[in-house]
Amino acid sequence: MAAARARGRHGGRRPRLSAHQAELAQDLYDAGKHTVQQIADMFSVPRSTVYGYLDKASIGRRPQPAGDSAVPARDGSAA
Repeated sequence: MAAARARGRHGGRRPRLSAHQAELAQDLYDAGKHTVQQIADMFSVPRSTVYGYLDKASIGRRPQPAGDSAVPARDGSAA
């Protein structure tokens, strides 16, 4: 390993998405207009790869798109 590092080599797999692509994927996800599957299809990678690049704090906490306030309450009562 030391000899490889001396030649400028690094271990590990190459990233599937560039830094720009990862940032774009995060922006698309945060906007709430694309699903993870749609983003994965755009970059020709599996969904698991997209999840690996998304900010862990934002997964499952996307803002609701405007006009989707008609989601019924969980307890069954009308809001």
